[in-house]
This record gives sequence, structure tokens and C-alpha cells, in this order.
Amino acid sequence: MLVRRKHAPRRPKDGGHPAEGDDDFSLASGRRYEAFGRVMAALATQADFIESCRDLTWWRGADHGWHLEWRDGPFASEVADLLAGQVRDPELDGAAVVVAGPAGAASAVLDVMGVRFELRAIDPMGTAKVRSKQGFWRLAEALDTTRRTNARQPWEELLGG
Repeated sequence: MLVRRKHAPRRPKDGGHPAEGDDDFSLASGRRYEAFGRVMAALATQADFIESCRDLTWWRGADHGWHLEWRDGPFASEVADLLAGQVRDPELDGAAVVVAGPAGAASAVLDVMGVRFELRAIDPMGTAKVRSKQGFWRLAEALDTTRRTNARQPWEELLGG
């Protein structure tokens, strides 16, 4: 049986990396990933955002900016305001997040630490409607062990106990 092996691209003889441009190994690329990490960390601290969104996805665009998209949940303008209040960078004199275009219910464009972020909400409900929605499963309620009922606790459901 004949087996073909794939080989990694060879390094140039001058010792450089096979990657060209600033895709993988430059400071500009590092700044893009740092901005992305700060945005995701800010979103992770907001339980209402994480719990209300379905299908949260992200990808890097052709312009090396980031695209974030979700279903349901808050409006894109609400997420833009949230990020403007949460993302900080002590090295920058001004704000780390600047709204770079009109922010509406379905989309918003931000400049985070010099990196473009496009936010897109599909069928958003807004945070006011999410909070008032009856029967909405919340992480805070799921982890509340002080409530006692005859039924299984939400955290027992969560942990399979």
C-alpha cells in the first residue's frame, strides 16, 4: 500500500518564517488578537449577554478586522455601549473603543484598540425584553443553592446530578 505524506512548507534559507505579510508573526497581528481577547473577555463578564444569545460566532474578515454575530439577545448598539464601557487599555490616552459608524439594532461598527469590529445581531430582542421574558433560564438562578423546592434544582440539571 502506497502512503503519501504531506510535508510542511520549507523554511527559507535566510532563517525567516514561511508566512508572508503580517498574518501570523507580526506585532500588528498580535494587536488584533489582543483586541479580540479583550472584547471576548468583556462579553464573558456579562451573563445576560451570554445567556440570551444563540449561535454566537466570530471570524476574521478580509480586512483583518473581526466580525461578531449572534441570534436573539441584545441589540448591536447595546453591545457597542457595553464594550465602550468595559474595554480598557492603560497604554492608550483616549478610549479603547470608538464607535466607527452608525450603531443600530442589527449592526454596529467599532474601532477597538485600532482594530475594526463589526457587530451583527440577527433577530435581536433587546436587553429590556430579554430581562422581562418569563421562563428565561438564567445562570444566576441555576447556581443559586439557597432555594429549596421538591423539584430538582437547576444546577442539578446543569451538572447532571
